[in-house]
Amino acid sequence: MLQTIRNNSQSIIAKVIVGLIAVTFALFGVESLVSLTSGSNAPATVNGEEISERQLLQGVELQRRQLLNQMGENADPTLLDDNVISKMVLDGLIEQAVLTQAADSQGMIFSDRMIDQLLVSTPSFQVDGKFDRAQFEAVLRNAGLTPMMYRDLVRKEKLVEQMRTGYLLSAFALESELSNVVALDQQTRDLSYFTLDSDKVAAEIQVSDDEARGFYDANRGNYKTEEQVVVEYLLLDKVKMLDEVDVSDDEIQQQYQALLENFEGQEERQASHILIEISDERSADDAEAKAKELAQRIAAGEDFAELAKAESDDPGSAENGGDLGFNAKGLFVPEFEDALFAMEKGQVSEPVLTDFGYHIIKLVDIQATEPPSFEEAQNEIKYDLLREKAEGVYVERLERLADLSFSSGDLIEPSEALGMEIMTSEPFSRLGGNDDVTGSNRVVATAFSEELLKEGVNSTPIELDASRSVVVRVKEHKQPREQGYDEVAEEVKAQLLNERIAKALDEKVADILAALNAGETLASQAGDSEVKTLETVNRSQRELPPEVLQQAFKVPHPAEGQMSYASAALGDGGRAIIAISGVEQGSAESMSDDERKAMQSVLGSRTGQYDYQDLVAELNAGAEVERL
Repeated sequence: MLQTIRNNSQSIIAKVIVGLIAVTFALFGVESLVSLTSGSNAPATVNGEEISERQLLQGVELQRRQLLNQMGENADPTLLDDNVISKMVLDGLIEQAVLTQAADSQGMIFSDRMIDQLLVSTPSFQVDGKFDRAQFEAVLRNAGLTPMMYRDLVRKEKLVEQMRTGYLLSAFALESELSNVVALDQQTRDLSYFTLDSDKVAAEIQVSDDEARGFYDANRGNYKTEEQVVVEYLLLDKVKMLDEVDVSDDEIQQQYQALLENFEGQEERQASHILIEISDERSADDAEAKAKELAQRIAAGEDFAELAKAESDDPGSAENGGDLGFNAKGLFVPEFEDALFAMEKGQVSEPVLTDFGYHIIKLVDIQATEPPSFEEAQNEIKYDLLREKAEGVYVERLERLADLSFSSGDLIEPSEALGMEIMTSEPFSRLGGNDDVTGSNRVVATAFSEELLKEGVNSTPIELDASRSVVVRVKEHKQPREQGYDEVAEEVKAQLLNERIAKALDEKVADILAALNAGETLASQAGDSEVKTLETVNRSQRELPPEVLQQAFKVPHPAEGQMSYASAALGDGGRAIIAISGVEQGSAESMSDDERKAMQSVLGSRTGQYDYQDLVAELNAGAEVERL
């Protein structure tokens, strides 16, 4: 039916119908369109505070970039579900708003100065150990952030971090809690064990063809092939189009001249400073007097860097002699910036008052960015022009591919019109295939859609990544079918054999445990298996199979002069019989004071973490959240 619609969509009647629909919307849809512009379009509000659509879009884009970066060079954008990402980001923004509001209500702050210090000391924003404005902006640009967006994110994250840290640092553990934890954590056990080998049991079990066939007949519904499809497809690859375009020397020269015309050289100044902070312990007058004293000492010949290390209240720069690196206008507060850009190279300022305190500023150096030479820029310009032209060809062909695929009953017409090869996939299931095309989630979802399976139409172009798109068509649909016994005979025999081995081992384990609990010794039940004995085994013992170690610490304490017994299933299908002969509790008394303090700190932090989680749950439950 859909294919018939597609074939008729090119007719005059179809175009008239589309025209009438357009007129109808034009006449009666205006009110609806206008109403969309009124009121709030916020996707959510939290206690009356809006989370804007812009915040959500920025968050989704940032999350997509982060996920693609984590996926590496072969990142597949089609693996990312925008609806899932959008929901996840919105949930995160709602919780962040709840927690930020709670932190604000408790009077917590993270000032602009603290943000500045954090930025300057962040290694990702530094070049040769010093803050670099260009590096800072490049890192944010790659993450899809502006400086103002990043500062706002930092402020909110640090406010929430303050609140969380408050809970972690204020929690504590009692001595009794420490004793109980140490008693369990440092507990040791004396044990013996032996193993029952599944291979030895398997050697005693036979599965005949008649038994396997009978098992198959009773369970034949479990032996079916997977539903599969074979698709034909046309692959449009932008990279291949780079060979179809060319760039002349004149075009490169013109682009370079445009670069020169639009290039804006920016002056950057390398500053060092000494900060004398105004605080509860130091008044404004005292800070000013201290700053003037330091300025006089510098004027008298003392080394600026040494004084900065000894006297500056800015921990982010003091260790580097007060050096703030090269920076352009726009980073520092106005009072600082005005003084800095009014100075001569090598000059030291008088004390400058800002919200942070009094600064003594030294202008170390001045540099201006220069445009690249033609030799430096030509290769990058050429590649950019080639990519731009290839992008144009790609977009044009993608549009033609979409139109031709929609109106064609198969892939032959678009293949011939665009000179593309029709390729055929190997059969693949709903779990996807092993190549880039059939391994794409979007391709798989499209190939198994009702439209393609039942209508036999071509798909719309599906984006594989930023440079490749594909149109698919189902060539063959293989329904699940019941497999014959001959096809699955070996699988049936293996399954039946494993079930019988497990049953035989469990019966043998039950008999052994019964005998041990009746008074028999471990050695008498081990047969030709080796009995291994270990004393003072702790929870981190590596000499034991992990299944044995885990089960050994679950066994009840044995009574005086007796043993406790248990069994464990091993990873290779075998079983282990375990005997516990003694248990020694750990003691906090054997710990040093430093060890006790460290353990109490860990326990306190864990308690604080649980308290904080309860707080978050309570805040989220009590918040008035409205979603669109």
